[in-house]
Amino acid sequence: MRIRGVLVLAAWVVLGGVAAAQGGGAACDRECLVGMAEQYLDALVAKTPSKLPLTSPTIKFTENGQRLRLGDGLWNSVSARGTYRIHVADTVQGQVATISTMREAGTPIILVVRLKVENRRIGEVETMVSRSDKGIGATRVEALGQPREAFSRMTPPSDRASRADLVRVANMYFSGMQLNDGKGQYPFADDCDRIENGGRATNAPGRGGAARPDPKTSSNYSGMWTCREQFESGLLHFVSRIRDRRYVAVDQERSLVLAFVFFDHDAGSSRTFQTPDGRTVTAGPVTPWTWQIAELFKVEKGLLHEIEAVLQQVPYGMTSGWSSWEDGMSDKIQFAR
Repeated sequence: MRIRGVLVLAAWVVLGGVAAAQGGGAACDRECLVGMAEQYLDALVAKTPSKLPLTSPTIKFTENGQRLRLGDGLWNSVSARGTYRIHVADTVQGQVATISTMREAGTPIILVVRLKVENRRIGEVETMVSRSDKGIGATRVEALGQPREAFSRMTPPSDRASRADLVRVANMYFSGMQLNDGKGQYPFADDCDRIENGGRATNAPGRGGAARPDPKTSSNYSGMWTCREQFESGLLHFVSRIRDRRYVAVDQERSLVLAFVFFDHDAGSSRTFQTPDGRTVTAGPVTPWTWQIAELFKVEKGLLHEIEAVLQQVPYGMTSGWSSWEDGMSDKIQFAR
């Protein structure tokens, strides 16, 4: 690691001079941000962090909430790029977030990367590596072929919402799930569909021809239901807290919002609750644990359409490494800083 750190420092000095000579202070547009993300993924596979244009040789870099030196962690074990990729470019804040598949020692994984770009140099790197089910999740993602068309489709200028409204609608998803009494305001479009680690989490076909349960009478939450039916069932009540809600990339042209969040399951009194029709139900995990999640939303005309999530189970109460402890335990809206 000492040699790699020296190389990063040397490259920073050289690349800094090149950037200055080429007018490095210019704004980084969409093409520039996506190019930075692609450059990062290529450098990652080549195991050459020294090739990246950095604002400093000691930029902040985290992997799954843990601060590391750039060049450590997945940089040691990555073996190839995968076939699936979505970029979310935030030209206002100079952020780009990428969901992609990779290979680690030959096994498929899902990687989510956030880069903060300043003066056409990378100033922050935040990564989430999902090694779900020994590659099953990443394999499912690649089986989708290409990302859904909605994630690349431009929203007509007349229909584009403000950044604040895009985040507000996305946050209603988390707030509605956290309260989950089945009586909230749920901004779901009729075509809303959610995919989690490549699997259908809504509108899914029944396994082996299983019948579709009635969301108004079932005591068991079902991935066969629509987005709205799942929330109106009130059966997600055991998600006790949704916190460290950081909205890290907002793309107004495509009406996209990408957030990093944590879903807690406290395994306590939240497991027993009443459904909207008054039935008492006990459900959910019996030991405390947390989902670390990157969630991408397509928001148009005030409604949630396509949703894509990357999840991994982590220790209960874990935070992102980018918030204070108090903010990490809070459900307030936060942004990448």
